[in-house]
Amino acid sequence: MGIFERFLTVWVGLGICAGVALGLVVPELFQVIAALEIAHVNIVVALFIWIMIYPMMLQIEWSAIRDVGKRPQGLLLTLVVNWLIKPFTMAGLGVLFFHYIFAGWVDPQSASEYIAGMILLGVAPCTAMVFVWSQLVRGDANYTLVQVSVNDLIMVVAFAPIAAFLLGVTDVTVPWETLILSTVLYVVLPLVAGILTRRAFRTSEAGSLERLIGRLKPWSVVGLIATVVLLFGFQAETILAKPGVIVLIAIPLILQTYGVFLLAWWGARKLNLPHAIAGPACLIGTSNFFELAVAVAISLFGLNSGAALATVVGVLVEVPVMLSLVALVNRWRPAEPAE
Repeated sequence: MGIFERFLTVWVGLGICAGVALGLVVPELFQVIAALEIAHVNIVVALFIWIMIYPMMLQIEWSAIRDVGKRPQGLLLTLVVNWLIKPFTMAGLGVLFFHYIFAGWVDPQSASEYIAGMILLGVAPCTAMVFVWSQLVRGDANYTLVQVSVNDLIMVVAFAPIAAFLLGVTDVTVPWETLILSTVLYVVLPLVAGILTRRAFRTSEAGSLERLIGRLKPWSVVGLIATVVLLFGFQAETILAKPGVIVLIAIPLILQTYGVFLLAWWGARKLNLPHAIAGPACLIGTSNFFELAVAVAISLFGLNSGAALATVVGVLVEVPVMLSLVALVNRWRPAEPAE
């Protein structure tokens, strides 16, 4: 691992501090950047995420994709966690904390909105950042692509009915523009770029593609840190204006993340999944598609609602928490046999 990867937690911590500081010093700059969005997808953030994902897409071997069907347990684990466990445990934790444990600190209306935001996060499994987490745990790039693709297909038909059921409403509509644009930007375009790059290197000398991937990996980390700076810069004023509320929302979100991860990891061990498949499978089930959650929260409850705030808190806690889970996955990696 290079210096960027080895001290990634430090760089992200500095990125969080820099984002909050810059968001307070030059809020106008972040307001301009925040306005550069299409269908709730920020173009600048999308560019940085693209930089993160592209190096992993270079590792995709189309000839190995068909082998995923020979090992379906990892895909099954991801789908069970994402669609049969995570949304319902998120709703349960939200009710437990905001209707009971935190009832004395939060008014009932706000509590219901915070729960709604948490539910929307729980029903929106991650699409983009999964590739980053998979790369950091040396996951199987081909298997991860299939997991993400199948998740996206299920999201098209399952997101609205599950969200409507848990929210107790009937007018949940999927923001198709956000879903389609995010999928194109975060999956299709970098995948096509990776395929074209691999084709261009077919006639190059042996090892040239691997050297290119090695040179690009630090840029993947740079893209991650830049994304963190922007996300925290966008919400700097909210962080200082409502620190208590953000902490209250963050507590059940963090517990949910660790709880779902540990449950998924237990399942992976029971299924005897190889580490390169088990790691990404568990991380996919714990991260969120925050653009989709934020877009639905705003459309249902309004820009300044508690639901929208809860989805934003989900964005803020995800990167630090997911990095801690990446560290756990790497720590639990089986020792490689000595040569």
